[in-house]
Amino acid sequence: MEPLELVRLTSLMERTGGSPAVKIALLDGPVQCAHPDSIACRHGTFVASILNAKRGTASPAICPDCTLLVHPIFPETNAPHESLPTATPAQLAAAISDAIAAGARILNLSAALSRPAMDRDTALEAALNLAAARGVLVIAAAGNQGTLGSTTITRHPWVIPVISYNRHGQPLSQSNLGHSIGRRGLGAPGDNITSLGPDGQPLTLSGTSVAAPFVTGAAALLWSEFPSATAAQIRNALLANPGRRPTVIPPLLDAWGAYQFLQAAHTTTQPGGSWNRNVATHP
Repeated sequence: MEPLELVRLTSLMERTGGSPAVKIALLDGPVQCAHPDSIACRHGTFVASILNAKRGTASPAICPDCTLLVHPIFPETNAPHESLPTATPAQLAAAISDAIAAGARILNLSAALSRPAMDRDTALEAALNLAAARGVLVIAAAGNQGTLGSTTITRHPWVIPVISYNRHGQPLSQSNLGHSIGRRGLGAPGDNITSLGPDGQPLTLSGTSVAAPFVTGAAALLWSEFPSATAAQIRNALLANPGRRPTVIPPLLDAWGAYQFLQAAHTTTQPGGSWNRNVATHP
């Protein structure tokens, strides 16, 4: 099955390309924005293109009309094909705080901690608490070590961790799993996904950092369609999957199901509801 169809994003993408008012902060590597000779990161450009490339390119181009705020937190990486680039807790905490100050409404975090541990990292936890308090969604790659456990990021109650699924709807064995990931996370396409590299040519990668922007893009389109919804309402819609079970494996994203969830919630607030959107049905 095609990646966008697997998570029912196609119907939502037919409704909208997103709104410039929805700002997504990409906490990743440098992104190619102009000339192939400029310094750019393959990883960052690849993830950015999943979100913000022009429709009709080799990339999924989920929300091209949303505003992308690029915040590089690591340079080009020589990490293995399936690995996430890494950053220190201090780097991530500073980047999260800076993105919030810049007006981001969604943070896409496709990087792993350079020293993951069960111990709390107070600065990073404080930054994630700030995101929750300010109503800024945080969507993070769960990691590709095939381990069972959690980090300061994936166990934070506000964060939506994302694992990789293949095109048959099966989770990839290298995705990190855990109880917090299963309870509050989602799965998304992350197996041999094609997007764009720094030279503008198609590039194919796999892993949870590839899967995370599918959830981020869905959140951005939902917020574009329901601009008066709160961050908690968008988050609840994304996680309101009837197939969720008490397991370490999260269910697949259902973008159109999330849209219908918000549509139903909007309908129950009428008349006098404050949500601002165009009511419509879609097969």
